[in-house]
Amino acid sequence: MDANELLKKVRKIEIKTRGLSQNIFAGEYHSAFKGRGMIFSEVREYQYGDDIRDIDWNVTARHNHPYIKVYEEERELTVMLLVDVSGSRLFGAVGEPKREMIAEIAATLAFSAIQNNDKIGVIFFSDKIEKFIPPKKGRKHILFIIRELLDFSPESKGTDIGMALRYFTDALKKRCTTFLISDFIDDRDYYKALSIATNKHDVYGIQVYDKRDSVMVNVGLIRIADLETGASRWIDTSSKKLRDSYSRWWYGRQQVMSDTLKRCRVNSCSVATDEDYVAALMGLFHKRL
Repeated sequence: MDANELLKKVRKIEIKTRGLSQNIFAGEYHSAFKGRGMIFSEVREYQYGDDIRDIDWNVTARHNHPYIKVYEEERELTVMLLVDVSGSRLFGAVGEPKREMIAEIAATLAFSAIQNNDKIGVIFFSDKIEKFIPPKKGRKHILFIIRELLDFSPESKGTDIGMALRYFTDALKKRCTTFLISDFIDDRDYYKALSIATNKHDVYGIQVYDKRDSVMVNVGLIRIADLETGASRWIDTSSKKLRDSYSRWWYGRQQVMSDTLKRCRVNSCSVATDEDYVAALMGLFHKRL
């Protein structure tokens, strides 16, 4: 897109997402993620009303009485966005294209982080690391991220979530609150990479999908193309057997994704491109509370 069109889009998304982060997520983001930026201070005896998740079991066993860990909130968090820029994000049949929603969600999270005085960084990935924007603060930094979200042109079209997670784990030494934003259309096994990442960082998954990803509509004989591989072929969508087979493939893949995230203790949400992503993010925040 040309410079003027890009500036208009940046301004539009800034107004919308900054308003969301100020008016809707005010306090929600801080409440949900401040506990991830705590440093250990001391232990003290358990008192009624304390969170049992803070119990120090080693000290409790030694004294035969419950003790809890006391934390002090760190001055700031580091927030990382792992953003899928593969070819499949360009698909859009119902609602807005996945690319647009991914950009809005990422921008909303970025503004929420900045308002909480946190650093924000981004890793764009396909089946390779396309770009790494180190964590920083400030409105200028946020606007740069939004411009990249809207106008970035990746070199590759494939998807490799495991590779992106391995790069992230190696690149970021300090514990981060991390949002993996993708349609999760990836046939590779990324369980091990995700498990390693979650042992070091706090990872949250956000799936953005188009409802046409999940259902094959009966429109007769059509030519389809894979946005990531470029392969194309003719299919007869009037075949119920074909449509049912596609549905089983989709739901099976969704189950694999869900099981992988759960096994790695990753809180997640899925939002379709014609749905309200605000509700999805609020639900994700509340899972952390």
